[in-house]
Amino acid sequence: MTARTQQLKHLADTFTATFNAHDLDATMAFFADDAVYEEMHGPIREGRPAIRKAFEALFSQRFGTMRFDEEDTFVDADAGKVMTSWTLHLSSLDGKPMKLRGLDLLWFDGDRLVRKLTYCKAREPRYVEA
Repeated sequence: MTARTQQLKHLADTFTATFNAHDLDATMAFFADDAVYEEMHGPIREGRPAIRKAFEALFSQRFGTMRFDEEDTFVDADAGKVMTSWTLHLSSLDGKPMKLRGLDLLWFDGDRLVRKLTYCKAREPRYVEA
């Protein structure tokens, strides 16, 4: 494993750990100022302020607590890309636990996250305006 592969794997693992710690500031520290985040439901957030706003509901625990468990990770060191699949465990406020499976595609420039695409399995498609 190359040094860059190890670095990218470490960055992705540490990024996920900030979600599991419910630490919005630590999560946001990974993003470049002009980063792009494509949410699982379609909206595209550009720039740190817009990305932060998108994450605030998750980190406020409005939907309950969350924990991401890594399933598999692939690293393309030359391209600075990481694909990590996960299971998201949500302890909802109404007491009904929920699990979602999905994946993130993460693009790094050095140690800064410049693009994050999130995909999630669903029972039925959700249509969004183009």
